[in-house]
Formats: sequence, C-alpha cells, structure tokens
Amino acid sequence: MTLLVTGGTGFVMSVVARAWLERDPAARAVILDRSRLDRMAERHFAPVRDRLTVLTGDICDPAQWSGRLDEHDITAIVHGATVTPISRGSAGEAKRQPEADDPARIIDVNLMGTVRLLEWARGKPGLRRFLYVSSGSVYRHHGPDWAGEPLPEDGYVAPLTLYGISKFASEMVVNRYADLFGLSALSVRLASVYGPMDRATGSRNFRHVPNRVAHMALAGDVIRPNSLEPVGDYVHSADVAQAIIALLSAERLRYRHYNIGSGVTATIGDVIGWARERVPGLQVEVTPDERANIVQDVTLKDGMWGAYDLARIERDTDWRPRPGREAFLDYMDWIAANESAANGEGT
Repeated sequence: MTLLVTGGTGFVMSVVARAWLERDPAARAVILDRSRLDRMAERHFAPVRDRLTVLTGDICDPAQWSGRLDEHDITAIVHGATVTPISRGSAGEAKRQPEADDPARIIDVNLMGTVRLLEWARGKPGLRRFLYVSSGSVYRHHGPDWAGEPLPEDGYVAPLTLYGISKFASEMVVNRYADLFGLSALSVRLASVYGPMDRATGSRNFRHVPNRVAHMALAGDVIRPNSLEPVGDYVHSADVAQAIIALLSAERLRYRHYNIGSGVTATIGDVIGWARERVPGLQVEVTPDERANIVQDVTLKDGMWGAYDLARIERDTDWRPRPGREAFLDYMDWIAANESAANGEGT
C-alpha cells in the first residue's frame, strides 16, 4: 500500500509517514509539501528513505503536483498540510495575533487546499481511505456540561480563530465529499501534540508546554511559569501516528470525527515534576509577570483545553495512548539522543 501524506516534512506528519513505513517493509509513502526535507527530516527518514518519495508543491495549486501524484498508486491519504498561526508560550508571544499577518493564506491553505486535494482524490478508484487532520481548536473553550467529564466529539464545536474555523469548515467539506463520491473519509481532532520532530517550520512555529519544559530542563535553564496550575491534554507525536495508522487500517469506522489525545489532563506542575526525574537539579520559579517564559491562562481548564474523550477511537481500534509520564520521559530521551546532532537546527 502507498500512503500520501501532505505536510509530511513538518512535525506530526513526518512521524506519521515514518511510522507507516516502519510497520510494513513492503509499504511505500509519498510526501507532498511545499518544503523539502531539512537536515533533521533527512536524518529522521534515513532508515526508510528508499521507500519514500518527496514531492514539493503548493497544496493550493494542483498543477504543481496532480500529474506527479498520478504516477503513484495511492491507496490512502493523510491530509495534514496546514498553516498553524498560533502564538502562545511566553509573555511577549501571548500578546501577538499572528493570524493578522496573512489571514487569507490561512483560509487558502487550510480550507481550499483541502478542496483541491479532495478534487484529485475523488477520481481515484483505488483510494481506500481519506483521513483529514483537524484540531481541537474547533471546540469551544468550555464543556462538557458535566464537571470532570472528557470532551466528546458531538457538540461543543464553536471555533473562534481563523485556524479553528478553517479546520471545522474543512471537516464539513470532507464529510460532504464522502457522501457525494462514496469516499471512506474521516477527520481526527488532535489535542496538544508534542514529541519527536517538533520544531519550527515555515507553517508552524509553536511549542506546547511539554516541548518547552523538556528543552529548558535539558539546557539547564530556569523555568519560569506564570502558574503551575494550567492544564492540557498533551499527547506524544508517536502515539498520534499510531492512532492515525490504526484508523487507516480499521475494517469499519462508525464515525466521521475522532478525538486523538491522552484522554486526561496534566498540569504544568506535573510536567515539571516528570522533567525533574531526568534533571534533578531543575530550577523553577513561578513568575506571574513579564519575566515568565511559560505562560498559560489559569482559567482555561475544560473545553478544548481539557481532557478529550477517546471512546470512539478506542471502540473502533485497539489503539491506546501511553501514560503521560512515560511518553514525556521518552521524549526527553529522544531529544538528548537526536537533537544534539542537529547543532541547534529546528529546536
């Protein structure tokens, strides 16, 4: 089988592409991305590079890629190409609205890019499944209505940002194409992803709390969060990749939308506590002012910021996420083993 992964030179999608190739020595993958493989991606794909084809092109311009994709027997698609204009993390970054820099580009890539790919895909009779990579940003800031319950896929959808709006609109377009043209199609809504290959790219320059804590701890920096209490549903990129592959491989899918997360929340204090297991001398100073280097809103504890319900994916596949501590420590070990060779590139 040959998997097409759009956005595959970046963060999560590069992990998906490699996981796909590692699971089956006969499998092949094609990446379509506007960027070529950087040095970190070249090292990442080295063990499977002979079965990987990388095509460069703008997802919004099929003339750049449709003919070249026709040369490959694509049997499944993971559409992850996106622009992610999120700015949070430090006090200075929290004041920015990066969506204002180029709002039309966000809509073009995230929505119309999806339409362009669906137009190509609907003419491929050998295509077994189309998986759209959406985001928890489609959800509202609060919910569910029962305290302590994880957020389900039904209801609670109220995106506020252009990113979230474009993601939800794309989900609906995917659903309609599935009905019109008989596609087996679904969308996955990712919680807060961190892990291997998490680095700045041309489409994404944002790091969730586990990434920031892990790098600061390993670098010997003092961590200055504005509070230890803010939470997130943090999920490792390798776990996300396995979840996506499980959904691609499932005999039957009962739903159009699936959450992928850890299913529980961790506080900033939890993540720092895990980091101290690798760096016992880690220094932490709660700093609720402009000097804070990790900033999150202490009032955001549920809705898109809380735990994601995993009942659907657990019902339709045998995938389960790893415990948060185990996944985070695995990531710290990966950083120590892999990113030092990059001489600071992409971290």
